[in-house]
Order: sequence, then C-alpha cells, then structure tokens
Amino acid sequence: MSYDPLSDQRLDPRIKTFLSMVPVHDPIDATSREAMLAETTTPEALSAVATSVAFTELCDNEEVAPSNGLRFHTFEVESSPDANTILLQTIRPDNDEKVACVYYIHGGAMATLSSFYGNYRAWARIVAAQGVAVVLVEFRNSILASKVPEVAPYPAGLNDCVAGLRWTHDHADLLGIDPGRITVAGESGGGNLTLATALALKRDGNLELVRGLYALCPFITGMWPDERFPSSIENDGIFIYVRGNRGAMGYGMSAYDAHDPLAWPGFATADDVAGFPPTVISVNECDPLRDEGIAFYRLLLSAGVSARARQVMGTMHATELIPILCPEITRDTARDLAAFARS
Repeated sequence: MSYDPLSDQRLDPRIKTFLSMVPVHDPIDATSREAMLAETTTPEALSAVATSVAFTELCDNEEVAPSNGLRFHTFEVESSPDANTILLQTIRPDNDEKVACVYYIHGGAMATLSSFYGNYRAWARIVAAQGVAVVLVEFRNSILASKVPEVAPYPAGLNDCVAGLRWTHDHADLLGIDPGRITVAGESGGGNLTLATALALKRDGNLELVRGLYALCPFITGMWPDERFPSSIENDGIFIYVRGNRGAMGYGMSAYDAHDPLAWPGFATADDVAGFPPTVISVNECDPLRDEGIAFYRLLLSAGVSARARQVMGTMHATELIPILCPEITRDTARDLAAFARS
C-alpha cells in the first residue's frame, strides 16, 4: 500500500498538503557512479532539476526572509589540495561589528543542489537577521554540477568545505567575524559534511578552528534501510527515499566499503569524536534519517562531548530549509542556530 501523507496524523497539515502535491520516486539501485552521471543528462532529469530550482526560487521571498539590514558578498576561493575554485557567499548584518559566524554547508546527499538556490539564500538571510554572519560554501558535488562546474566523488566535496572554512577563519577581519566563534552547520548531506569537517580538522590537529557544530537531519549512514534505525524503514518515502545504494554509489562506494567515517560519519567511534566542540543534532520527526542522527548524538555523549539533541515534531526531512512551508518552524531553528553560534 502506498504512503498517503493526508492520513499521517503526525504531520503538520501544511506539510501534508505539500506532500500530496509532490511526487516522490522510489529509487532504483545504481550500477555505477558513471551511470548516475549519465542519468543527469536525460531530458527527464533536466526537466526535474529545472522544476526543483524554480520551486526554490519561490522560497526567496522578502516577506519570509527580508534582506533589509543585511549586506552580501561572494568570494572566489582556491580550494586545497586540488587548486580548484569554490565560491563563498557571505551574508551579515550591515554594520561594522565583529560577529559570530555560521559556516553553512548545503544538503543534497553531497551529490546535488546548490547554495545559490533560492531556499538557501532565504535561509541564510533568516539566520543572519539574528545578528550573525553566514558563509554559504559552494563545493564540488559528486553528481550534479552547481555554480561550481566540476563534479567529483569523495573526498572532493569535503576538501572544499574544509578549505573554505580555513579561508573563512584566516580572513575573519575581512569578513568582520570573530574567528573564535565559528560554527559549522548544514542539513542532510550538509549535516554529513558538517560532522566530517570536524573529523578532518581533528585528524589534521586543527579542531580549534571550530567553536561549535550544528547538524540538521544528518545523512550519515550511507546505505539503507538499517534495522538499527527504525525511522529508515517507517519513514522512508516521506518526501525522500533513502533505501538502496545510491547514496554510497554517488559519493564513492569504495569509501563506504572501507567504513571511512570522513565519508560516512555513521561509522565514527567514540574515539573518533572525542574532543569535538559543543554540538547540536537537530532531527525531524517524520524523516527516515531521524534515528541515525539521534544515535550520533548518543555517540557524542558517550565520548564526553557537550551535545544537545532536538526533535522538530510534525516535520519531514529538512522542513526548515523550505522557509515558505512552515515559516515559524524555520525561524525557530534559525534562532536556535544563531543563539548557539553567538554563545
């Protein structure tokens, strides 16, 4: 029996209406990353991307996310170690105060989407309006090109995120931010990269660059369903499907097979995360990824990390990143993220 969002008593009525109008396609396992790349060039795929991008532009709404009192700039930055170019969009209060910074990594399974989409621009304004700077990093996706035209598998996207963070820290005076108050945040695939960035910094002895981590609905297991996480079964197909091999195949199956926690932080041990800065894990009640996020929160506690978990009831995966859907829920999470960054 197919899932009927209108009969799901857990969901906010606005989300029920949204889901009843949005087709969700059950994924087919991929034979290779090359096959996934070829899929992106089909007329059907191009049409689907255009439709999705057009919808995100509806979220770039001055009523929901005013730009008044903010200023904007985009920087081209050389990434390491590949010397490719990435982009950093900065949004901050239009003043000369030195403020805390949220370094934000967009979602999309590390494979798709762009921080230049309308919903991310709106989200960044909502967060920055709370008195912090937001730096949106445009990194190399593994499958679908964004404003950064190259695509590459793991560890390309992670390397770009780390390089952009280092640049942000090193150019704190230029950006008007406090280098001692940089929080790395992101949703879904960006939640993966948030945690992986901290793991990479720890490996290199540079974890002090980050004051905090805030991972929303992190996409960290790599292959689903997983019986350890009941939500990966009971919630699969609510807005997103995760079951199958496409997550691991698109980002790099060899890293999944190697149980590399920098690719899939779900493989991390207590020793791997020991010494992490204060961390928030935020999950959505009706998300297939809910339980793996909660499990990571418990891992952090077992390692002695100062950690907090929050569950946003009545919501689907990454609801907050669609600001026109449930604006007060988006604002509530934005306020929590900004307050965490400031503190």
